[in-house]
Amino acid sequence: MKITPLLLCGGSGTRLWPLSRKSYPKQFVPLLGETTLFQSTAQRLSGQGFNAPLVVTNTAFRFIVVEQLATAGIDPSAIMIEPEGRNTAPAILASALWLSRNDPDTLMLVAPSDHVVPDAKAFHEAILAGVPAAEAGQLVTFGITPDRPETGYGYLELDGPPGEGAPEAHGLKRFVEKPDEATAARMLASGNYLWNAGIFLFSVKTILDAFETHTPELIGPVTQALDQGECDLGFLRLAPGPWSGAADESIDYAVMEKADNLSVVPYSGGWSDLGGWDAVWREGGVDDRGVGTSGHATAIDCDNTLLRSEDSSLEVVGIGLKDIITVAMPDAVLVADASRAQDVKKAVTALKAKGAKQATEFRKDHRPWGWFETLVIGDRFQVKRIHVHPGASLSLQSHHHRSEHWVVVQGTAEVTVGDDVKLLTENQSVYIPVGTVHRLANPGKVPIVLIEVQTGAYLGEDDIIRYEDIYARK
Repeated sequence: MKITPLLLCGGSGTRLWPLSRKSYPKQFVPLLGETTLFQSTAQRLSGQGFNAPLVVTNTAFRFIVVEQLATAGIDPSAIMIEPEGRNTAPAILASALWLSRNDPDTLMLVAPSDHVVPDAKAFHEAILAGVPAAEAGQLVTFGITPDRPETGYGYLELDGPPGEGAPEAHGLKRFVEKPDEATAARMLASGNYLWNAGIFLFSVKTILDAFETHTPELIGPVTQALDQGECDLGFLRLAPGPWSGAADESIDYAVMEKADNLSVVPYSGGWSDLGGWDAVWREGGVDDRGVGTSGHATAIDCDNTLLRSEDSSLEVVGIGLKDIITVAMPDAVLVADASRAQDVKKAVTALKAKGAKQATEFRKDHRPWGWFETLVIGDRFQVKRIHVHPGASLSLQSHHHRSEHWVVVQGTAEVTVGDDVKLLTENQSVYIPVGTVHRLANPGKVPIVLIEVQTGAYLGEDDIIRYEDIYARK
């Protein structure tokens, strides 16, 4: 029997600010190496024994998902769009209902898209060990063998020590909330507890029966959201009206903590949810003094310190530091005591309170056609760098309050200004007056890059009228 991975791809990753933000969270960022966490997850759960993945995400991330899957060589079975985040239970239920209509005999493997699992072979062995239990009607979860008294994770209590050797399914006694340090130490010593990884395996029928038994009030609104959903550019958009009536609940609370047909497969290979900079520090590798650095950071006489610069033009240097985390971006810098890694989300809250855009947004804004980066903002003017993918096109549009100057610095652009359509090559430019209908497209096979200078009384992104758009935006 093949397994259909369900990749949950929402979340804001605030504990990895400033690299992870609401507009572009950690699952899409190459935190460790060149591949993003989302791409690594999709690749890990592909190949022999796996069907094409089903992805659940939101409107803001839909084109990022498509682009990153294409780059990773993965063709999804469907990409389901949540109108708003309602936690994991409604997302899993909607996916199970969709599979019941399209592939009812498959097993579902529910996996967050932002975990690190270096040993894919060992993880596959754990999944296979859970298949017989899932086929027999069990709700199978995967628990990580703990190596420290971690207070940042929930735990799973087994009905006895898991033992050694090949992985196999065990009885699961109960779910345990995140403990304090003393309780975590006792659980580690007992040998009967695993970290809750939030990864599940079950048949479509089993999970639908579980929802019917334990949380039947979810079934109506989620079914209606699926039935009234619309296919849009290859995406399945759930209907917002009924979806808003679904309770905001986790799968643990809605089903798992109430069920009695539970099994757990221990997994002792490497794993991390990268839930904070301390986890990135551990997974990224350190020297003999516990120091981890990126390519644009230098540590001098430091101990137990993480130094990262995410900007090639910005060098970070630490001298005599101990137990310090420093992460530098072009528009924000984090400096924290290593013991306070879990408090980084407080920085996001504080920045939101003062109205700082850095709390949730980057200078680089990703769009379905590419991205743009704000370089300079002044009184009545703004300068951007715009990158357009090969074959991509911006909408046919106009602006009420600003004019624009475009200078092509790389590639060949097809530019529409009013009724005039022409090609611009490197070092050529064009002027778009206020109110003029215009469009930028890339007809070539290499990206185009241009510098845009906007001038006017109002320069907000909402000053736009779209007449035609291949991405169906309004």
